[in-house]
Amino acid sequence: MTKVITSASMSLDGYISGPGESGFEHLFGWHRTGDVEVATARPDMAFKVTPQTGEHLRRLVDGTGALVVGRKLFDLTQGWGGSHPFGGPVFVVTHTAPDAWPHQGFTFVTDGVESAVRQAAEVAGGKAVGVAAGDMARQALAAGLIDEFWVDLVPVLLGGGTPFFNAVTDVPLVLDDPDVVQGRGVTHLVYRLHSRA
Repeated sequence: MTKVITSASMSLDGYISGPGESGFEHLFGWHRTGDVEVATARPDMAFKVTPQTGEHLRRLVDGTGALVVGRKLFDLTQGWGGSHPFGGPVFVVTHTAPDAWPHQGFTFVTDGVESAVRQAAEVAGGKAVGVAAGDMARQALAAGLIDEFWVDLVPVLLGGGTPFFNAVTDVPLVLDDPDVVQGRGVTHLVYRLHSRA
């Protein structure tokens, strides 16, 4: 079975974006805190990070074969200009597919996150399926689909916004002790699901 992960940069108080879609300069400031360049699938975008963070990022990017995102994130990023930095296919969960989307590699899924994860797993080439944090992660978690949580914990308090998880059901969910990688301006944590309620 293909592993399903969710990952995000998160503030110390649990948000992946601040009020009114703000705070990204803090949440992603660690992308530019070092001398090691980590290339992405987009030639115009590369990370400049510490060696430890670089190794962590390569594990995440190289180990992810397909992505599942919600329509809100897709619209907010304007579809990453047609090319997600991780590369690979992207499955967008939405109520209504756009009339015209000119870029290859994007599939609009109108029958829910479970269908999107299933389709993503079929094309992930044995690698993990990444599910975007926020509502997509909550839905996938409720469906019993999430195996690992990759949290880039940033030392900032945003005071509100979009939480990594909201209204989680079937709790408690117990996680194993994390793998920890200390970066500059970020602590990378990888948790595996241990047991469900």
